[in-house]
Parts: sequence; C-alpha cells; structure tokens
Amino acid sequence: MTLTLRDVTSVIGPADETLVANIVATGATLAELAEAWAWVNSDEAMIGEGRRLPAGAVATLVDLLSADDEEWEE
Repeated sequence: MTLTLRDVTSVIGPADETLVANIVATGATLAELAEAWAWVNSDEAMIGEGRRLPAGAVATLVDLLSADDEEWEE
C-alpha cells in the first residue's frame, strides 16, 4: 500500500512537502518508514538489540530522514 501524507506525518510528525514526496516516492511501507525513523532516532539502541544495519527501502528512508544529520553522513 502506498504511503500517504497522513501515514508519513503519523510517524515523523510535520514535515516539508518535498521530504514527504520523496518518502512516498520510495514505495516503502508504513512499517519500513517506522523502522527507518527508529534508526534515525536511536541507532545505538537498534544496534544494541542486534538488528542488522538498514538495507533496501529502510536504508533509503534513513538517508532521506537524516540528510541534515551530521552523524549519519560519512
């Protein structure tokens, strides 16, 4: 099912229209968006739980969501 504006804002809160459009364009699911949001906001906890590093749609979403976050930039 394609993400909607409501889906995106229910996970990440109010967001720029361009960011929302880019997120929707990934074709990701709501679950993938929620996982990406969790990675962006608590990557150490996710690693501590033994989760694999993000891949596929989740990795793409992490990149989009953390574009302004210096910690995620290499």
